[in-house]
Amino acid sequence: MTTSPGSRPSVGTFTDDWLPFSSMSGREVHDVLQLRARVFVVEQKCAYLDADGADPQCWHGLIRDEKRTLVATARIVPPGLKYVEPAIGRVVSAPEARRTGAGRALMISAIAQTKRLFPGQNIRIGAQRYLEKFYVSLGFAPTDILYDEDGIPHIEMVRDA
Repeated sequence: MTTSPGSRPSVGTFTDDWLPFSSMSGREVHDVLQLRARVFVVEQKCAYLDADGADPQCWHGLIRDEKRTLVATARIVPPGLKYVEPAIGRVVSAPEARRTGAGRALMISAIAQTKRLFPGQNIRIGAQRYLEKFYVSLGFAPTDILYDEDGIPHIEMVRDA
């Protein structure tokens, strides 16, 4: 589901907003960075610099539950910043939101928003290897590019336009 800043359509039992970094409130930036640190740094025990300098050039998806609590987030990286094609990255769901459909709602929304922003272009992701089947179910195909990132096996995947 695509949205414009300020709109709040329903994605299942969740709402989604897609905002360029410059339109995000301080609270929204805080909540996104807090969720990413909570999962990527604390839960997955990966000490790395999450604020990699790309966020200000990206669109950010915020998936909220019925209480308006942030339960999942991702960013859309414009073509040429990380890869030749646009990418969806920093995909994360809060532990308490897993198995609720929040992650699937996030990715369906992210794909639609990426297609709207960058029509006719393939979409690339760097997926944690254990989630490969999930991303295949969303139309992504694995490439031959396997890599280790902070001790976690990853695979690059592409979704054809």
